[in-house]
Amino acid sequence: MSTPALLGDYRPGSTWLHRLGPGAKLLGLCGCAVLLVAVRWPPLAVAAVLVALALALASGIGWRGAARTLRGVLVVAVLLGGWLVWQHGWERAVDSIGDLLALVLLASVLTRTTSVDDMLDTVTGALMPLRRFGADPGRAALTFSLMIRAIPSTLEVAEETRQAALARGMTRSPRARLVPLVIRVVARAQSTGEALAARGVDD
Repeated sequence: MSTPALLGDYRPGSTWLHRLGPGAKLLGLCGCAVLLVAVRWPPLAVAAVLVALALALASGIGWRGAARTLRGVLVVAVLLGGWLVWQHGWERAVDSIGDLLALVLLASVLTRTTSVDDMLDTVTGALMPLRRFGADPGRAALTFSLMIRAIPSTLEVAEETRQAALARGMTRSPRARLVPLVIRVVARAQSTGEALAARGVDD
């Protein structure tokens, strides 16, 4: 089964986003994340979604690819949105869900237009000056790599769980989706940790 989102799916291309340096794209993503978290304003969240969608189209993801990307977080968005409307009102829900969708799309643009190796080289290079303070750029790059590679696999597990719930006719049961998803994600994280420990990466 193919991954239902494009996070981690690098595709070489000639768009201006492909030509833009990985450092600039990483800083842009981090800056957008900080701005959206710091400023709680629904119009900003909506504008961020529109900008992220425009960038997704410019990167070659396309409408269908963007829809597949957002489908991967649809269950989380619906559950979170319903809870926020109940607890804090629709404005807070629009702001939070808009932020989530925008950041997912922006992360998709980053991983679509930047290879993992280029991102790792950028992260390692940026952290090299911190070695004098005890930082380990190689370990930080490994952590970043694991995070990037975990996103598409987690979304794939979410899609498989959704399909299994549909096959059992349990489409309206959040528990039928969330419990197996959490169990499988935790199990995968444990197996990854064990594999790293077996290779001496256990600190």
